[in-house]
Amino acid sequence: MKCPLCESTSYYKNGRSNDQQNYLCKNCGKQFFEPSLPCSLEMDLLANSNGHTKVSMADASELSLVKNLPEEKIIEQGLGSFNFILAEELLQTILSPDCLESAVFSQLLLRIQQENEIRNKLETGISLLLLDAENLKLDINSELFLASICKSPLQVKIAFANWKNLNIGKQDIELYNRGYQLVHVPEGKNSADAKMIAFGASILRSYPTVKEILVCSSDGILNHLCNELQNQGLIVYWVRRQGQDLHIDNRNTGKITYYSLLMATEVPSFEKVIEPIQDLIKTEEESINAKLNSLVDVATSFQERCEINIKHNLNQPEKDKLIYVVDNSFTECIKGQEKQEEFTEISNREILDKLLFKIIQDIHINSPQTKLSVSKLGTELRKITGESPNSIIKKLKLGSNFTKYLESSPTFTLKASGKEYEVTALLRE
Repeated sequence: MKCPLCESTSYYKNGRSNDQQNYLCKNCGKQFFEPSLPCSLEMDLLANSNGHTKVSMADASELSLVKNLPEEKIIEQGLGSFNFILAEELLQTILSPDCLESAVFSQLLLRIQQENEIRNKLETGISLLLLDAENLKLDINSELFLASICKSPLQVKIAFANWKNLNIGKQDIELYNRGYQLVHVPEGKNSADAKMIAFGASILRSYPTVKEILVCSSDGILNHLCNELQNQGLIVYWVRRQGQDLHIDNRNTGKITYYSLLMATEVPSFEKVIEPIQDLIKTEEESINAKLNSLVDVATSFQERCEINIKHNLNQPEKDKLIYVVDNSFTECIKGQEKQEEFTEISNREILDKLLFKIIQDIHINSPQTKLSVSKLGTELRKITGESPNSIIKKLKLGSNFTKYLESSPTFTLKASGKEYEVTALLRE
């Protein structure tokens, strides 16, 4: 005999009802009676036993199924072919169009589907969450993270508290809207904890398919409940709050997971942090090495070019020679006779705006795709005037610095582009 719900053979007697023996399944808690034989089958047993001969259950079933078979077929085939004839007749009956389209066959398929669903639930199992709402508050993000830790789907959530307590506020409404079952306890110290322990100790009786359970409370007395649930074969997670973090302790494996309530994300372990840092360091090293190699190539080419120029100018007059100073890090060229450059003098705001407008116009004509930054515009201005842009602005008393002057000027517009500002000039009439 097996349990009709989980098909377990582990059960014990649990009293009698209407002169029938009642049984209780140790695995799922289902109560059931010992299956009785159909009336027609009992009559067949009596008719074939003659009051003396004992007929087995298998033989009695076969007798009831073939009682309408033609007698000549059984005699013709012999007793050895009895089971074969029965199977053949049953297949012909089951596979007939009338049987496949009958209501009985539809009910049979529905029953098989329901039993398969029950069996799948028993094999897969569910997760269950017990929350001491007076001790710990879980927002929706924390709850979703806890559900992601469990291998089985989180289908049952129960919260315990004295819901008349004004300190809880409207937490009962929030939890109810999120699908929690609310259990009310009277006012008193550890009242919610005691109810959680009493309820959790017999959790399998109410939820036989539960496989994993989350005990959410920072009270140390819940350690007793965690131990009891482990003894019942469940996977237990003890969820406690420490500061702004949740500590999720897997009591079966000893693994602790941390969740930041402030950042609403899992706090990675030391090993998970070290690995990306090492990758970043390695990437930066490769980048620096590549830049150093490029710098070495440029310095080598520059040095070779300088040596060629030195040999070319050996026979030139002394005043026209180029003097080269070369050290280990770079090579610098200096002309013996410096050429005096002529710089444009800026005396007022109008001249400055015209010069800046011309610089912007020339750059856009030569390089239409180039984005002109404030620093690049200042560099070009310095080449023409021989002064820094900030010095010109302060000398003309046009503001504190070059960037603020461009912002205040109606002739130019600034647009943020990363850490820089892109400069454009309005069309002049």
